[in-house]
Amino acid sequence: MRAVRYVTEALNYFSDEEIHQIREKKLINQLKYCYRNSEFYQKKFKEIGVAPQDIRSIEDYLKLPILMDKEQERNSQQESMERFGHPFGMHLCSSPDEIALTATTSGTTGIPTFTYTLAQRDLNKVSDGVASMLDYARIGQGDRMLFSHALGVYATSAVLPGIRQAGILPIDVDVRAGTAAILQYAKMTNPQAAMMTPSLAEHLIGKSLELHQQPVGDLNLSALFTVGEIAISIPEVKQKIEEAYGCRVYDWIGPIGGTIAYSCDSDDYHGMHCVTPDYDLYPYDLVNPETKQSIEIVDGAIGEVIYTSLDRLAAPMLRMASGDIVQVFTTPCPGCGFNGMRVKVVGRSDDMLIVKGVNVYPAAIKQVITTYTPDVTGEMRIVLDQEPPLVKPHLKVKLEYGFDMDRNALSQLEAKIKEQLSCQVRVNPEIIWCEPGTLEKSMAKTPVFEKNY
Repeated sequence: MRAVRYVTEALNYFSDEEIHQIREKKLINQLKYCYRNSEFYQKKFKEIGVAPQDIRSIEDYLKLPILMDKEQERNSQQESMERFGHPFGMHLCSSPDEIALTATTSGTTGIPTFTYTLAQRDLNKVSDGVASMLDYARIGQGDRMLFSHALGVYATSAVLPGIRQAGILPIDVDVRAGTAAILQYAKMTNPQAAMMTPSLAEHLIGKSLELHQQPVGDLNLSALFTVGEIAISIPEVKQKIEEAYGCRVYDWIGPIGGTIAYSCDSDDYHGMHCVTPDYDLYPYDLVNPETKQSIEIVDGAIGEVIYTSLDRLAAPMLRMASGDIVQVFTTPCPGCGFNGMRVKVVGRSDDMLIVKGVNVYPAAIKQVITTYTPDVTGEMRIVLDQEPPLVKPHLKVKLEYGFDMDRNALSQLEAKIKEQLSCQVRVNPEIIWCEPGTLEKSMAKTPVFEKNY
């Protein structure tokens, strides 16, 4: 098995200390650049009483408070719209004329943010990372890729230039066109790879049989790239998708802070390999999601990851609270031998629930549930009767039982599931059984909550 390698080739021959020094130099230059070119960052540094020249090391930098979160990003965006007529924020460090691509977050609050705002040089770096991932999976010049995400001003649009840079033809089919269109274009274009959410990948397994009486394995994909959900890190989900499609599925993230990370060719999941340490501090900066105090980076550490750009022109991020809870691994990958840092996404800080004083992430519940397939389908919803994170009086979870499951045996199955949830997640939920296929799977991101408030 080939080891994953850093995108910047020279880094593959440097020691950890040498890479640390490169990151430190880039960080100091990025701080000076942001201070010179952004009113937002000038104001932030003055508020905390620190000047860029006071920061002489990464360790100094990690002592700074959080400089941006989603609320502040929206406020910055609103101010730039009012003052300068553009939505890219007061933290924009380049001229708006230099922006080569912009893309937004999903805007779950109703106000999307243009977090993915890139100058051409920024976009080139992201594209290098994407091309590196595709090359690792042996997808390259002349190949075609079924690209099934929401098209438009969305985050995944930032990876399309990298696909094209690699000489690959993306077959763009907006997920809103529906599964019939996605499968039709796949049959017509014979792609060698596909990129989509895990939810859509699972959804197409059943839909291909239903609509065409053909298994998705007949697409003859060589690689499948999934993003946006906690799924491939769950062994049962990874195995289900790989067996159905007959190819390796790669879990990946990027390019919010400039970083690209992806899983390796191992049968077992060993996290996503961070291949661009010279683009962003990710995932070196971890904090307690509640107190925002720094967490020591040791193997297995879990915390909220903070984004800091190291070499960005357009809209750099400095200590931006991401809301992403990750686990970091600092030892070489047991699967491929990659020596850099690896991450496993645990959940979102805004998805965290507090159940009788215990912090609970939906992904932890799902990880337990999926071990009981095929007695359960793996589909679940956490029922919320009031606004989170506090859950009263107890947690309720809807589960689909398996297609061949004897309904008379559900009580025994429920007892086993609740025992493991109590042991592993420290919750004892009320389980509400549902018929298979009744918890609708989304073609984008399948919701984990059913909100009744």
